[in-house]
Amino acid sequence: MVVFKPFNGLRPKKEYAFEVCCLPYDVMNREEALEMSKGKPNSFLHVIRSEIDLDQKINPYDECVYQKASENLNSLIDRKILNRDEEPHFYVYSQIMDGREQTGIIGLNSIDDYENNKIKKHEHTLPKKEQDRINNFIYCKAHTEPIMLIHKRCEAINAVIAKIKQNPAEYDFTDEQGVRQMLWVVGGDDCAAIESAFAGMDCVYIADGHHRAASSYRSGLIMREKTPGCKGTEEFNYIMSAIISEDDLYVMDYNRLVTDLGSYSVSGFIEALREDFEITEKNQMYIADKKHVFSMYAEGRWYAIEAKSGSFDENDPIKSLDASILQANVFDKLLSIKDPRTSDRLQFIGGIRGYEELKQAVDSNRAKAAFGVYPVSINDLINVADKGLIMPPKSTWFEPKLRSGLIVHQF
Repeated sequence: MVVFKPFNGLRPKKEYAFEVCCLPYDVMNREEALEMSKGKPNSFLHVIRSEIDLDQKINPYDECVYQKASENLNSLIDRKILNRDEEPHFYVYSQIMDGREQTGIIGLNSIDDYENNKIKKHEHTLPKKEQDRINNFIYCKAHTEPIMLIHKRCEAINAVIAKIKQNPAEYDFTDEQGVRQMLWVVGGDDCAAIESAFAGMDCVYIADGHHRAASSYRSGLIMREKTPGCKGTEEFNYIMSAIISEDDLYVMDYNRLVTDLGSYSVSGFIEALREDFEITEKNQMYIADKKHVFSMYAEGRWYAIEAKSGSFDENDPIKSLDASILQANVFDKLLSIKDPRTSDRLQFIGGIRGYEELKQAVDSNRAKAAFGVYPVSINDLINVADKGLIMPPKSTWFEPKLRSGLIVHQF
């Protein structure tokens, strides 16, 4: 049984939804957030990246940053930009990007389900990043952004969503990135049907937002300790999420740049790769188009590098992932990059930026070589999570990203 319940969402008035809506906090750096927020006093970036409103010399993890986030959220409420629904609701949330639609339901999951692994994970988290969102949540007294979860296909949920989408959406606009955003407010019998459908599931899976999920869980535990006589039903005992069917999600590639090739020249590096890979030079940009075949760009040339049979364990759900093969047989074995999470010689480029970004990085000497990786499948992700295993860092990039500011959960 998975707990999933409606709540009284804090959300923009319809006329302000476009102004408030923004990309999530973790897909941009400080400078990009500052640029995106210029001339936009109602942007939710002022809550999730509140360092943009302070002296740029201030550490983004300083206490005053979280105080500013709380101040900015309260300002949006005081100015009636955001209003809290009087009744608890689920919210059907649909996004259309490049002609493809992704629809999920926003509601609350239990932190106890997170602890008991009914919310299954596939990534490690970093304590510093966890603490950042814990501080943001606790100072704001709110879950300021949802996480993205996956549920296995369910006809009952599909039927409820189809019924709801027959009505006009509460919000319907195209954001600055060209993604159409639609949101429906759900009540009554439809809420009961949604709760019942999830109660019949054994588990759900984190797709995107492992740090936010962990931070929601840990902030809930902190609030429990601070609340005498806690009953376990207070609002801080939950995690705000958008749960999307496995059939509706689109995973993009997550590519890599290396700043140097160690002691190798490019030709020497290619020769060294031949021990574990079949290499084919291409006469134009090559985009990795199947598992175990990587794209490589160096010195103005594109290559397909295909992992040889026997160069990895095909029966191991982790070692057979393309990110693992690349890490083991290229970055670790040849370049002595042991920990991809901490090495400053390795950079990760989300698939939304395209292969042109890889080419430009190498051509401008920001990187010595670029590697394109075929996207992980949803089945791979679920298989890894079901086995209680952890995927390599930066294995999945989901698009479209859930937007922030459309729904906030106060506690």
